[in-house]
Amino acid sequence: MRGSFAIALLPLLIGLPACADAAPDSGAASPDTVQAFVGVDVLPMDSERVLADQTVVVDGGRIVAMGPVATTPVPAGALRIEGDGRFLMPGLAEMHGHIPPPQAPAQHIEAVLFLYVANGITTVRGMLGHPGQLDLKARATRGEIVAPNLYLAGPSFSGQSVSSPEQADARVRQQAAEGWDLLKVHPGLTLEQYDAMARAARETGMRFGGHVPEAVGLRHAIEMGQETFDHIDGYEQELGTFEGALDETALAELVEISREAGVWIVPTQVLWETLYGTAGLDSLRTLPELRYAPPEQVRQWISIHEQRLAEPDFDLAESRRLIAARLRILEALHDGGVRILMGTDAPQQFSVPGFSLHREIRRMTQAGMSPYEVLSSGTRNVGEYFANEDDFGTVAPGKRADLVLLRANPLDDVGNVDSIEGVMVAGRWLARDEIDRRLQAVAEAYAGQEIQ
Repeated sequence: MRGSFAIALLPLLIGLPACADAAPDSGAASPDTVQAFVGVDVLPMDSERVLADQTVVVDGGRIVAMGPVATTPVPAGALRIEGDGRFLMPGLAEMHGHIPPPQAPAQHIEAVLFLYVANGITTVRGMLGHPGQLDLKARATRGEIVAPNLYLAGPSFSGQSVSSPEQADARVRQQAAEGWDLLKVHPGLTLEQYDAMARAARETGMRFGGHVPEAVGLRHAIEMGQETFDHIDGYEQELGTFEGALDETALAELVEISREAGVWIVPTQVLWETLYGTAGLDSLRTLPELRYAPPEQVRQWISIHEQRLAEPDFDLAESRRLIAARLRILEALHDGGVRILMGTDAPQQFSVPGFSLHREIRRMTQAGMSPYEVLSSGTRNVGEYFANEDDFGTVAPGKRADLVLLRANPLDDVGNVDSIEGVMVAGRWLARDEIDRRLQAVAEAYAGQEIQ
């Protein structure tokens, strides 16, 4: 069963049918417009607190003022966004996301980027780069399309893309020169290739993360400076959970090593439930957000899942044991002070961009994370991770204006992050009616295309 997982993770993004044409940006307020949220209850996310009845002023894509309504003036001519007791918090992040390659239909690329924003995701760390994708990042930064702030890994380092230590070294230096934000590690690298990559990354100031190649191992990857361990990759292998029961003593040791090294964990727990076959196909195929995914892509997801369940060695009880072990590993890492970053690996099997986040946060709470801790993994932790790039992740003057307006307090119930009234990305505001209009356009593009 284990051997099928790597195949299942191959991206299914090329040659998809086109979505509806991207709507012009007329429904989004420009960052050049001074905007003021008035009468909002702010979750600054610098600590677990709510600041009641605040005015937050945004200008030039930055928060320029924040304070009580009674003492914080609204600039003349500013666009007022009335709070009416609603809650304002930092935008969330997808820290293991994907963006279709440039050869995919432009409408599909723009729909994927919009779906992230529609769900309150204002930052995406793209974890599989393609040549030409940096041009898309530049367009997003200029506000030519509705998109999150993008930080992109280059084309990945794997057993297929790297054949020698020398090539690994050269590939790092090329991606650094091209302007990629980080390096993506995939399985298949030899120890020598991985070390050459890591040394060149250190010399060029490139960060790297992703998977742990089998020949490298978790401990060595930590020693060589790998920053993020996505999908909790390497921990299951190191702890031997595929072969038997989880060793709590060994887990405690790995937690300590991870905390001291300052690594980050991107769990993507919900996707792994799909890959391990514990998520029921009947429930997956009726997810309401599938109407925002190309039907051909959904058909592929269903077919792959059916094949997985039909494999002769598929054992549902064993898969459930492995998922429980993953949840326990996440719980121990969190309890032990290892930093967690929110991520779902969308768009991936039954993980529709943005919508998949709302399923993921429920698993994070099952691992013992409080609503505030879950929210931190997608806000202040992300700002800390990207501290060398920009200043965001909390609500305060000087921060990048990535904001989500909610009808209900997510500190009471983290599921309230789904009660979105509007989203702001670097000062560009989309109200609920504009989000709904664009969502409807995406869904209508697929209407009538039956999913078998």
